[in-house]
Amino acid sequence: MTDWVGKDLKYVWHPYTQMKDCRNMPPLLIERAKGIKLYDTRGRFYYDTISSWWCNVHGHNNPAIKSAIKKQLDLLEHVLFAGFTHKPAIELAQKLAALAPAGLSRVFYSDNGSTSVEVALKMSFQYWHNTGERKKTKFVSLDRGYHGDTFGAMSVSGVSLFNEVFSPLFFESFKVPSPYCYRCPVGMQEGECDTDCLKPLERLLEKRSKEIAGIILEPRLMAAGGMIIYPEKYLKGAASLAKRFNVHLILDEVATAFGRTGRMFASGSAGVLADFICLSKGITSGYLPMGVTLTTDKIYKAFYADFEQKKTFYHGHTYTANPVACAAALASLEIFEKDNTLKKAAGLIPLFRERLEGFKALPFVGDVRSIGLVGALELVKDKKTKEALDFRERTGLKVYKAGLEKNLILRPLGDIIYFFLPLCVKRAELEDILDRSYSVVKKAFNG
Repeated sequence: MTDWVGKDLKYVWHPYTQMKDCRNMPPLLIERAKGIKLYDTRGRFYYDTISSWWCNVHGHNNPAIKSAIKKQLDLLEHVLFAGFTHKPAIELAQKLAALAPAGLSRVFYSDNGSTSVEVALKMSFQYWHNTGERKKTKFVSLDRGYHGDTFGAMSVSGVSLFNEVFSPLFFESFKVPSPYCYRCPVGMQEGECDTDCLKPLERLLEKRSKEIAGIILEPRLMAAGGMIIYPEKYLKGAASLAKRFNVHLILDEVATAFGRTGRMFASGSAGVLADFICLSKGITSGYLPMGVTLTTDKIYKAFYADFEQKKTFYHGHTYTANPVACAAALASLEIFEKDNTLKKAAGLIPLFRERLEGFKALPFVGDVRSIGLVGALELVKDKKTKEALDFRERTGLKVYKAGLEKNLILRPLGDIIYFFLPLCVKRAELEDILDRSYSVVKKAFNG
């Protein structure tokens, strides 16, 4: 253990970490990074297969993003955003409005994914208040959804190991079954149903729509809930129900936007018209924190009034629209254009999907699923019954440890081993990552 790691354990409290575990498995001391590789102080590399918690899009140490950040630092590092503005924020808002699905023309800045969700919830709630429909105060979400760790975001997330202890503090919200095809909530076989799992949402809206402000969900990919990938048809159906029953559709694209599913926005291919889209993570390619909530002119105009009418949206953050973060985001979006990032990634997606399917041959891999360059292996005790592994055995942790020995960061979600690859990954790197991963998972279950 180095002196630095010793100091870390003396002073630092890490997220999502039982610090007692660190006595036997101290944190890795990362010194530098390049492309999709992280390097520790011993010079050993690790493939960043989860994009440093899903935010790194174009690889570490990207020269274009670094240059944009340095250039902005010479001009303006920060200024309050109430009563002031600056060019990077204006340019980024214009760019996002042009790239986003139709109708989303207004941009509200915050500083992370949770706050982008909080903003959408508060805007939706206040919209109905401002327009006189004050009974519409509740939200609907999926029972395995995850939207962040602030209290509003937790209230519309599924209760899990992440947030269960705080559940007495949540505000009341409605939960409906998630479209989890491998473990179908309505008992259908995968590929045989007609999105029957939408029916509970429809029944709820039929009964309670007059008190529901909005529906929030992650489009196509439920990330922290288990990398659950669901059909586009479900997303379209949920959007149709939201419109039919006059409730807002809030799409949490914090993890799914900026090419993760093969498109700039996961909701883009579905032709879905959302009232809000929440963004963070990949917006700056992981270089600086930033949150964004996109909404419509219709929502915006419900707040546009004389001061004494008390319709102002009172929400903000110290680092709202930080100029350096805006510059990083603009540089990231420019890379998408100049490097044809989505087209290059599309060339690797079939190979990625094909290679993942090979993991099904392993006896304890119950399900394999993928979208874009995101993939997941669900480990089970019995493939026929889909019986889950005993959580006390911490199988995912065993795979994580074995992965580090093979230069891989395979940080699990329970018994879900997943890949959330940077879009700059090269074919040879992808092949190497999957070869090493197959060896790790196979070895973890030997005997």
